[in-house]
Amino acid sequence: MDYVILAVAKVLSLVLNLYMWVVIVSALITWVNPDPYNPIVRFLRSVTEPVFAKVRQYLPFVNIGGFDLSPIVVLLAIQMIDIALVGNLTRIAYGM
Repeated sequence: MDYVILAVAKVLSLVLNLYMWVVIVSALITWVNPDPYNPIVRFLRSVTEPVFAKVRQYLPFVNIGGFDLSPIVVLLAIQMIDIALVGNLTRIAYGM
């Protein structure tokens, strides 16, 4: 049973890290003028924009001086989930 919990923790950590990089690339790509019809840009926006919109909905102050800080809030949330959930699952797996 402990191997299953550890495997879930590792997969969850991998997914969170992958999404973290998607958020970073999506934020960086907004600094240039990307082609909105590019499939990579469309994918990045389709994956990240719903999450950014939720953050903007609950925290309207994340747009300061024309800079959208919602990617930073999302990255902080990803890190907190990784530390809390994955860390606890790993501790549970090693404690069994």
